[in-house]
Amino acid sequence: MLGQVATIAFVQFVLQVALPLSSMLAVVLFLVVLNAISLLRHRTGAATTGGALLLELLLDVAALTTQLYLSGGASNPFVSLYLLQVILAAVLLEARPAWILVGVTTACFVGLTLFSRPLDLPHRHGGDPFGLHLQGMFIAYVLAAGLIVFFVTRIGRNLRERDAHLAALRQRSVEEELVVRMGLLASGAAHELGTPLGTLSVIVNDWQKMPALTADPDLAEDLEAMEEQLLRCKEIVSKILSSSGEMRAEGAGPTTVTRFFDALVEDWRTSRWPSGLHYDNRFTPDQAIATDVVLAQGIANLFDNALEASPDWISIALGREGGAAVLTVEDRGPGFADRILAQFGKPYQTTKTRPGSGLGLFLLVNVVRKLGGEVRAQNRAGGGARVVLRLPLARLALESRHGG
Repeated sequence: MLGQVATIAFVQFVLQVALPLSSMLAVVLFLVVLNAISLLRHRTGAATTGGALLLELLLDVAALTTQLYLSGGASNPFVSLYLLQVILAAVLLEARPAWILVGVTTACFVGLTLFSRPLDLPHRHGGDPFGLHLQGMFIAYVLAAGLIVFFVTRIGRNLRERDAHLAALRQRSVEEELVVRMGLLASGAAHELGTPLGTLSVIVNDWQKMPALTADPDLAEDLEAMEEQLLRCKEIVSKILSSSGEMRAEGAGPTTVTRFFDALVEDWRTSRWPSGLHYDNRFTPDQAIATDVVLAQGIANLFDNALEASPDWISIALGREGGAAVLTVEDRGPGFADRILAQFGKPYQTTKTRPGSGLGLFLLVNVVRKLGGEVRAQNRAGGGARVVLRLPLARLALESRHGG
């Protein structure tokens, strides 16, 4: 549009060739309206189909044909701008609609050789019409070349962004498939462990009733410790089964953000006994949500990682930022290596050497991502690591979890 306005002004006022300004500016106004409608459709998120693109290109061709008709027809050097529409069609559309546009532009070119409004050239250009034509060809070339580079580079960038987005979706699909497989393995292992744990519990219970064993205080104390650990194992197996979905309906009860995180931190403190835990809950106002066993387990894994890296000091802070709960976990350990930060949330990205390391953060990132949140990791300026979880409250709400 700017190119058309600049060209019309140059021809009218510099070359002093009389043009039907009102009609030609009406065509430019039509293009303004067409672009405004296209922008509004784009902002609403509506999908752009090949048919819609073909229609818009045909409207562009119609506008260009009208401008050429009003300014000399096929003899106008700007007739080469038809190639711009054809190039865009070849890049953006499939073969059939692209050939349709070739046929339409060819028909328009032929029509302009038969019907057009002749230019009223001033007397000073009458002796050298070819020189005037060369000037027009030069302007048309610069305009067409600039527009082709502009549009094609923009289209190339959009295509690269689309390919990167598709690659990220494929990677996410692979990661989520891995999560599902791990869940199935964990569920199967929990089922298999249920029977031997039950058998051991019965044996230990029988031993505690045998006078020959209970008479020895050390053995009695060991038997009591064994029973506690068996109960702990049963609890872990129950959580695995719950996380895999077998008791999800019973597990997703009503609670609030404050109660959920307070209980999570207290349970973790009771089972791990950290020596330097600083917990700061500043989440206000409180909000009702549904409990999530999987999310709780993932966050507990994050606490475990912080405790392993920094046994003497861990900071856990809960706050609110708009419609999201923000959990920040900090430690004074060695921090994350650069390669870990670059691949944060990917499976098996860890500095630990034991098998299975790095899966805790991987599972946490996937759980939070499914809730529409995000997990960010960085190193603290004073040493240590910081992990920030941002959880959208709308996705944690009880109505959302049960209704949809």
